[in-house]
Amino acid sequence: MRKQFLFIFLALIAANTNEAQTRSTRIGYIDMEYILENVSDYKESKAQLELKATKWKQEIEIKKLEINKLKENLKTEKALLTKELIEERETEIKFLENEMLEYQQKQFGVDGNLMRQKAALAKPIQDQVFTTVQDIAEAKNYDFIFDKSSDLTMLFSAKRFDISDQVIRILNRTEKREQLTKKQLKEQEAKENIENEIDENPAMADRQKALDARKAAREKLVQDRKLEQEAKRKEYEDKRNAIAAEKAAKKNGTVSETANTTGTAKTDTTTPAEPTTTTEPAVNKAEERQKLYEQRKKELEEKKKKILEEREAAKKAKEAEAQKTNTTNN
Repeated sequence: MRKQFLFIFLALIAANTNEAQTRSTRIGYIDMEYILENVSDYKESKAQLELKATKWKQEIEIKKLEINKLKENLKTEKALLTKELIEERETEIKFLENEMLEYQQKQFGVDGNLMRQKAALAKPIQDQVFTTVQDIAEAKNYDFIFDKSSDLTMLFSAKRFDISDQVIRILNRTEKREQLTKKQLKEQEAKENIENEIDENPAMADRQKALDARKAAREKLVQDRKLEQEAKRKEYEDKRNAIAAEKAAKKNGTVSETANTTGTAKTDTTTPAEPTTTTEPAVNKAEERQKLYEQRKKELEEKKKKILEEREAAKKAKEAEAQKTNTTNN
């Protein structure tokens, strides 16, 4: 069979020698096994067939266990049985063994259910592949397209002549088109045109890979920056919350201290250390009230000054953080 393929191949090359002198001969190849393994319909059906094969194997194993059990029982009881019973059991075991072998051959033989169902499973996909290959050959002016997995021996085949991925994309496109809207269909067609141009031009494929790599690098950089900004924002929020909590704590402590001071002052003014006399001048009481007023005023001014300083510091920290973020983004 291989000799026949080789002969046909050489004959075709010889027949096209004159034509090849005027234009270069285009040769491509596919890998049918690779294509089948990457078509979704075939993979699903193959998985179901493998489940059937697993079930058949389990049934064969059960039969083997039953036969082995009968053999062990015969071996144990052989000394107690008559010749006729021994022959009868051996005949039964032989019958079960033949039955198991026939079942195994039926399911897994060369013409068994597994091989026949595999062929029936691959046949529709292979027909689609052959049609697709013919369309590609006509559209892109291929002179020869071979199947790498066939009986034809290919001692060497450069990857750039492999059109298997093109065939897979076309087969998958046909399935996807049925589920696309008009807008999605136009976008898909534009994408397909780019893919076809890449297939035609290996240099363009290299450029596309470089573009994809740069795009992935940019997306990763943007993602890293977003994560960094999120971390800085969280850090800033934590600092602001800490400052707010510190302000609240200081405010509560100052109010309490002021209250205590006021209370003490009031106590001092209302509870004299010594009994007052009728001769105490009214001027002393006015002076004490003035001192208390000035003390309160001083405390309020210090508190206001401290609050302003904390606000200014927070404002500067916020501006520095915003400037750092803008620098990072640029």
